[in-house]
Amino acid sequence: MNAPLEYLLHLADNAVVLGQRNAEWCGHGPILEEDIALSNVSLDHIGQARLLYQLAAARMGEGATEDRLAYFRDAAEFRNYTLLELPHHGPLVGYAVAERDYATTIVRNFLYAALMVLVWEALEQGCDPDLAAIAAKAVKETRYHLHHAADWVVRFGDGTDESHARAQAALDHLLPYTEEFWTPSPAETAATACGAAPLLADLRSAWDAQVDATLAAATLRRPQEPAYVPEGKLGRHSEHLSYLLGEMQSLARAHPGAVW
Repeated sequence: MNAPLEYLLHLADNAVVLGQRNAEWCGHGPILEEDIALSNVSLDHIGQARLLYQLAAARMGEGATEDRLAYFRDAAEFRNYTLLELPHHGPLVGYAVAERDYATTIVRNFLYAALMVLVWEALEQGCDPDLAAIAAKAVKETRYHLHHAADWVVRFGDGTDESHARAQAALDHLLPYTEEFWTPSPAETAATACGAAPLLADLRSAWDAQVDATLAAATLRRPQEPAYVPEGKLGRHSEHLSYLLGEMQSLARAHPGAVW
């Protein structure tokens, strides 16, 4: 059985939004190697999004295309996790000289990659052969994303007082948003019911184990998650997504139908 279209869009929207966020570091990385590394991670996410949008468009028919799904839907139509649309910082102090904090970017990438390695592994074994083929490619990329981000979480946490403080602040800010992972949307429930996707609650213990092991190595404290659960995958987003999409979609909307 095929995965529901809304589930494919959820996966694709996650990938394209985080890809766009990480791409904001291009030319601004703290060192040249990291500038290149994060650009490659961003390209991996965009590539995953393209495959998923292409699959969704083919199943939708009626002239749907990957570009139309990425560039001509408004924020309320996107189904990505709220975590992925947040800017590269928490609350800014008055003396901040930039609106980018690399610890925030790295911690977000770590929390998301730790989940998606498990999700892609499960999707590779699912009943939707087209989605399983995408998952087989994506899981290899995502294992690298997890390795890269986890390595930097440990470097930051077990580094200087400044890097430790920044990593802890990023974790305190971002970890509560991961509660959205574990509350299934109707699309996820439908995908699980037809055998195309895993029940995310079944992945939580493995995700917790990965997170806890990395934080222990980084000497970081895991904050307590609050009861509030974001609802980005239901189309209820933070204010930040509309600005992100405004930048990402501006060229396509200014020249609809353009051919490159």
